[in-house]
Amino acid sequence: MPDDPFRANLSRRHALGLLAVTAGGGVFLPASVRAQEGSEGLRLLPNAGVCTITPATTEGPYHFDPVLERSDITEGRKGAGLVVRLQVVDQDCQPIEAARVDIWHCDAEGHYSGYPGQGDGRDVDTTGEKFLRGWQRTDRNGIVAFRTIYPGWYRGRTTHIHFKAFPSDASVLTGQMFFPDDVSESIYASVAPYNRRSAKRDTMNGDDRILRRAGAGVQSAVRQGESAYEAEMILAIQRDE
Repeated sequence: MPDDPFRANLSRRHALGLLAVTAGGGVFLPASVRAQEGSEGLRLLPNAGVCTITPATTEGPYHFDPVLERSDITEGRKGAGLVVRLQVVDQDCQPIEAARVDIWHCDAEGHYSGYPGQGDGRDVDTTGEKFLRGWQRTDRNGIVAFRTIYPGWYRGRTTHIHFKAFPSDASVLTGQMFFPDDVSESIYASVAPYNRRSAKRDTMNGDDRILRRAGAGVQSAVRQGESAYEAEMILAIQRDE
């Protein structure tokens, strides 16, 4: 594993591995992956099963554009460290360079920035705050990396991160990435401040209506690195003709 798990400019070998492992989604990354590099750049093995268009999901009620181009979106929020890597590719599995990618998610206690009526008691007001939001443009391998914390949960939803990917100014994919229940449960039970909540998590992956409609294509691959958890996912987008 690299000394710095946050490196957005991954090695070519790691980028190929990122493309290959997300077919299984929602599990810890396997020790080895199968991929190959062709003369024209990054390639996938035939029938790798990862070059399927990522399903769109609802934007949700907590989106706004914070106008913040940044890689570290933490803003001092406490929780288990997480590096999110997203790779934007087209329908032919070719990386899309300079695509804009936005992400946003709740903190360890289930609060989104920028809105009143947050929290288990609906009495937390985060108006004017911009924590756990930001955007970047993809590198030549179609990759962006964000440093954040592992998302918490709130009533009626399983663990997730929202994203918007803009392959061009005229198109956008809005979606959500999801996390393995066993990883989430372990963090929520053992790490502060997740484990300080008196409320009990009420929705798992199998119960989440949005995840059920979207299917396996929105499950991230997660592993525990030396200094942070790492979550990776392919965003395959149909290019406009």
